Amino acid sequence: MERIGVLGGTFDPPHNGHLAIAQNALTQLDLAQVVFAPTHLPPHKIHNHITPIEHRVEMVRRAIAPFPRFVLSRVDVDRAGPTYTVDTLKILRAGWDQAAEIFFIMGLDSLANLLTWHQPEKIIALCKLAVFARPGFDADLDPLESRLPGLRARVVFLQSAPLDIAASDLQMRVRAGLSIAQFVPESVAAYIAAQGLYRA
Repeated sequence: MERIGVLGGTFDPPHNGHLAIAQNALTQLDLAQVVFAPTHLPPHKIHNHITPIEHRVEMVRRAIAPFPRFVLSRVDVDRAGPTYTVDTLKILRAGWDQAAEIFFIMGLDSLANLLTWHQPEKIIALCKLAVFARPGFDADLDPLESRLPGLRARVVFLQSAPLDIAASDLQMRVRAGLSIAQFVPESVAAYIAAQGLYRA
């Protein structure tokens, strides 16, 4: 049975933390591939300034190019309206072998807020949640399980060093004229510079 990871996000910009998380999941879960799905219009950031989607898609394409088992999906790019994870998973699963096991890769902070997501009960019916550590969050599943029965059996914790790279911090570094070379792939840093992203 094929096992596929899905990593969604704004990727504004994609950084080395995203790549490390995907590689961790690939290895620990023995995945055939990790699908990167840039979010077109994230509901929780609907009032934030977000870099135009085609810039973010191109940065993801460049970031994952050296990794043969990382795949870019436009599932959330070429459709209108807010991007809900449950819809993303439905569309992706419809195009894959129905026997495939799907892992949605997320941070512990996202798991802690899962009840605020759109139709969380359908999300855990569509996939397992591959969860990695985030600083400042713990893994107490009892409160979530009481509100979302069956959740515990759908969660897999990944062993990883806590990664504390925030895309918003990288944007601020660019605006301040500081280097982000140590945080993003060289191809992404070059694209950001060439396009003048995050300057304003």
